[in-house]
Amino acid sequence: MSPARPAAKPAVTRPATGEPGLPPTLRRNAPLVPTDSAASRALAAVIAILTFLAALCAGSAEMMASSADQWQGTVAQEVTIQVRPSPGRAIEADVARAEALAKATPGIAAARVFSKAEAERLLEPWLGSGLDLTDLPVPRLVTLTLAPGPSPDLKPLRAALAEALPGVASLDDHALWLRRLSIMANTFVGVGIGIVALVLIATGLAVAFATRGAMAGNREVVEVLHFVGADDDFIARAFQRRFFGLGLRGGIIGSGAALAAFAVAGLVVRNWRSGPAGEELDALFGAFHIGWRGYATVLLIGVIASVVTGLVSRLTVRRFLA
Repeated sequence: MSPARPAAKPAVTRPATGEPGLPPTLRRNAPLVPTDSAASRALAAVIAILTFLAALCAGSAEMMASSADQWQGTVAQEVTIQVRPSPGRAIEADVARAEALAKATPGIAAARVFSKAEAERLLEPWLGSGLDLTDLPVPRLVTLTLAPGPSPDLKPLRAALAEALPGVASLDDHALWLRRLSIMANTFVGVGIGIVALVLIATGLAVAFATRGAMAGNREVVEVLHFVGADDDFIARAFQRRFFGLGLRGGIIGSGAALAAFAVAGLVVRNWRSGPAGEELDALFGAFHIGWRGYATVLLIGVIASVVTGLVSRLTVRRFLA
């Protein structure tokens, strides 16, 4: 009888990763949180879209604030005398008298009298063109340009007009219009800031859900890291670096798209400037240029989105591990 053969030793198989002794989910020099997965690319796309929307709101608010400042500066440098026709009075003499009183007032740099035809043309946007306004008591206007420097005291001029042309001439310093314009601009800027804040909050919530999903998918890796002595701060930093990279990528794409949108809009407005629509847009937004503050604001939105992504991921990981 032949001796029994010794039992064959079981074959030793190495992990699929090629790294002996490491589980398949851990590879040497591999990132703890993979950034090339479909979920990571989707998160970067979401961050880019939200950053684009926030940058559009911030740039539009900055552009509106700059336009409002220009409007206020232009309107604040002018005041208007309105001379109304009155029975038994010569309107041309009243206009000349108002102009003389204005030029004699300190702080008035120049005075321009609107002719009757120019005053009638000012009513065309409301009454239409081609109407005969000869029989209507259309007021005459005298536009006064203020001298550079501190605003002059207009009380003596208002008193002189009331004394020389009682019930006929009135002085308008556009204070009500400036106040309404300031309120409108501040409201628009406040709404823009609120929308930017909501978009950043939405970005933080999206990152928090993505971080929790990444933590759940890498639970075994985290347990192995804890077993070999890694603390919570080390794991949180790893997640923060990866999500900060995703946020930075999305922020750059979103900010760049917003800058491209403003550039294209500026080109469109310049091409349409010769038509009625272009004139309205040019009057509302100027040259449709957001300026260096607008560009800085758009780029800052991208940086803030990246920082929010990194901080939210770190806080989410710490709470998850706790």
